[in-house]
Amino acid sequence: MSAARHGAEISDARTLSEISEVDTFRLSLDLVSAAKRNIGFLRAVSDSQGLHEKPAVLEAIRRYEELWMPLICDLMEGSTPPMVLPPLDIEWVWFCHTLNPVSYRQYCKARFSKLIGKPAIFYEENEEYALMRCQEYWIHRYPNESFENEVDSSSLQLDPVVKNEDLFNEVKKHRHVYSKFSLPYMSELVYLIAARQRYKGFLYALQRFADDGCSLLVPSLDVLLMLMTHQSYPTVYAEDMKVIETEVSEKVVGMWENVKVKEVEETKMIWERAFDQPYEKAGASIEFNGLASVKPPIYWEVSDTDVNTKYKSLLPRFLLEVCIFVRLNSRMKAVQDDIKQNFLRLRAVRCHRELKIDKPFSTFSFDSWKKVSHLYCEFGTKGVLLELRKHCRGFFKSSKLEGSATFLWNDLLRAHSLTLEREIDKQVRVVASITPPVQASYLLKCVPDRVTDDSGAMVSDVILRMNHYKPQEGRWLSRTVLDHAGRECFVIRMRVGGGIWRRGGETPSAVRWEDRIIEVREGSWKYVAGSIGRAPEKVVGTATPKEPPENWQASWCFSTGEKLLINWESSSTSSSDLRFCLINQASPDSTMKLLKGRRMQYQANKISRESKKENNEVDNEEDEDEDEDEVGFMTLVRFTEDNPIGRATALLNWKLLIVEILPEEDVVFALLLCISILRSVSEMRKEDVGSLLIRRRVKEAKLGARDWGAVILHPSSFSPSISSPYLKPWHWNAKAVITSDGVNNLTKHPATNSSQVEGGEKLYKRGIIT
Repeated sequence: MSAARHGAEISDARTLSEISEVDTFRLSLDLVSAAKRNIGFLRAVSDSQGLHEKPAVLEAIRRYEELWMPLICDLMEGSTPPMVLPPLDIEWVWFCHTLNPVSYRQYCKARFSKLIGKPAIFYEENEEYALMRCQEYWIHRYPNESFENEVDSSSLQLDPVVKNEDLFNEVKKHRHVYSKFSLPYMSELVYLIAARQRYKGFLYALQRFADDGCSLLVPSLDVLLMLMTHQSYPTVYAEDMKVIETEVSEKVVGMWENVKVKEVEETKMIWERAFDQPYEKAGASIEFNGLASVKPPIYWEVSDTDVNTKYKSLLPRFLLEVCIFVRLNSRMKAVQDDIKQNFLRLRAVRCHRELKIDKPFSTFSFDSWKKVSHLYCEFGTKGVLLELRKHCRGFFKSSKLEGSATFLWNDLLRAHSLTLEREIDKQVRVVASITPPVQASYLLKCVPDRVTDDSGAMVSDVILRMNHYKPQEGRWLSRTVLDHAGRECFVIRMRVGGGIWRRGGETPSAVRWEDRIIEVREGSWKYVAGSIGRAPEKVVGTATPKEPPENWQASWCFSTGEKLLINWESSSTSSSDLRFCLINQASPDSTMKLLKGRRMQYQANKISRESKKENNEVDNEEDEDEDEDEVGFMTLVRFTEDNPIGRATALLNWKLLIVEILPEEDVVFALLLCISILRSVSEMRKEDVGSLLIRRRVKEAKLGARDWGAVILHPSSFSPSISSPYLKPWHWNAKAVITSDGVNNLTKHPATNSSQVEGGEKLYKRGIIT
C-alpha cells in the first residue's frame, strides 16, 4: 500500500468512541455480564480437577449427547431456550462445543433440525434457580440417571473407548482455557466494558478491511474473551453475525492455532487504518502459539477473600498494568536531522524519583505505533510523566526539557477503553493504556529498631524521666514492619532479658530459650520524643519456643494455630541441610509445607539470571552462585481438598526478613515464621546470621526515592541501560534491594551507638554468639 493511500486512510480514521452501533454491530447480548459470568464458570471448571480426567470427560459427553441435548430441545419454545442450566460437567462440554460454531450448528441441524441456544442467565441467584429447575425436569425425565456426574475413574477401564472423537478433542483442547483469562483485572467491570467496545471495533475492521488481500486477523486477549463469550450463546451469535457474509472463523485465527508474525503485523495495520490507534493495549496482548510471548514478572490471581482486613494498620496494595505507545508526527519528517538529539524520558508522577527510562527518537516510527514501555505500577504512583528532552551539545549527559505529557491513573480509568492520547510539542503522539487496579500481594520488610522493655516502651532516659525514674523491666529486641509504601504497620518484639534497669542499679539478665517469646503488635510506634516511643498495645500474634521432639533442634508454637519444627545438622555449614516441618494444628484438613528456595510462581528464571550477569554479579563458570541466590528464601504452600497439588501463598526471606504474601494468607503468621526461623538458625549456628543484634533504627531510603515494588518493568522493556533492581521483582535480587537501605553497613558493627541503658553486649549475644 502506498504512503499516500495510507495517509488518506488515516485521515479518515475515527476513534472507537466515534463508531456508532449502525456502523458496527448491534449486539443482542449483554456481553459484559456474560463475559464476567463465563470467567467465573471457567474458574469453577479449572478448579474441578476430576472433570479433566478422561473417564469423567467421556461420561460428561455421553450425558450431554444422550440426555441433555434432547431434554433442552424439547423444552425450547420455538427458538427461545428455556431458563434452565445443566450440571457443571454438561455445561462444560456444551461450552466447548459452541466454540466451534460451524460444527455446533451442523450438529444441531442434523439432529434436531434447529439451532439449540443457551439461556442468558448471569446472576448467582438466578443460576441457582435455573439449576434447581433443571434438576426437576431431569428427575422427571430420567429417574434412573444421576443429575450429577458420579463416574468413578477407578471402576472404569484404563483406556475408555471414545465414541465421539471430534467432541472429545474439542473438550480436551480447551481444558486450559481459563489460564488465558485468569488475571484478576479481567473480571473488572471497566475492563469488560472496554473489551466489548474493542470487540465491536474488531468486527468493524474485520468487515471493512479483511478482504483487502490480507491474512487472517489475530484477536487480542480482550477481543478473544468477547468473541468466545459471544460464540457460547449460539442463537444470539448466529443472529448477530448475519451481517458478515462469511464465517468469522474463516477470517480470524483460532484460539489454539499457531499465530504467524505476518498475521499479527497485518492485524495491527488494519486496526490502525480503521482507528489510527495502536491495536495492543494494557491487558490486551497478542499470544503466539497459545502462549503469551513473554511471561509477566509478577504473579496475579483472583482471590475471593483477604484475611488481613482484620488488621486495621495494614493497607492493601493495588497494581495496574501500563503500556505506552509512541508515534512521530509526519510533519517531523522534514527535520529528521534535528530530532536525532531528541528522546523521551518516562518517569513516575509520584514515588520512585530515581525512575528515568530514556527512549531515543530513533526507536520510534512515522508510519506505525511503537510500544516503548510496558510496566506494572502501584496505584499510589498516581500516574506516569513523559518528558520530551533534547541533548545539549557540548555538555556531557545534559538535556533540555522541550515539553511533557502527564497520564494520571484516575483520568485513564474514566477514559474510553482505558486509553488516552497526548501530543508533546507537536513532535510526538503518545498513547497510554492501563488495566483496572486490582489487589496484589502484600510486600513487607522488617527493619531494626530500639530495644524495648516488658511494657513495650523503648529503653531510654526519655522514658525514665517520663515515668519519674521508675525502672524499666525486661529487654526485648524490636523490629518495625514497613509495608510497600514505607508505612509502619506492625512492631515485632523478641524477648531476650529479664530484670530491671535504673540509673546505677541492676543489670538485666538473659532468660532461658524457652522464655524467649516473639510477639507481633498491630499498629505503629507512638513516638513521645523524636525517635523514642512506645510499641502499639494490641498483640495480634505470638510464637512460643518449646522443647523440640527427638531429631529436631527447635520447636515453635504459634498463636495462629501452627507448629514449626526446625533442624540443621551441626556438622554442615550449608543452608541446604536445613529441615522444616510445619503442622497446622488449627485445621487438620488444610496442610502446609515450607519449601526451601523460590518455588512455583516465584521460581528464579533466566531473565533474573541474565540481569545479574549484566551487573557482573554472577560467575558464568560456576553454578554455586545460583544456589546462593536461594539462601534465606522459603515458599509457603497450602494444600486443600480442592487444591491437592498445592498453592504457594507466600514467599519469605528469613535472612533479610522480607515477605510477599497473597491476600488469602495471614500476614502475621508469615511474619512469625520469618522471625522464628531467623532466631532458631542464629541460635544453631552461634552467629548473627540476619543482623539480629542491630539495636537501632536503620537509615531508610527517603520515601519516593526508590520505593521497591512501586514500578516493575515487564521483561519486554528490559535493556542494558536499565539495571536497577528496584525496577524488577524484589526476589530476583533481594540483597541489592535491601542492603542499599543501610543494613549492609551495620552488620560489621551492629551495636554501634546503642544506648548503655539497654544492657551490655553479652545480654544480646548470649545464646546467639558464644
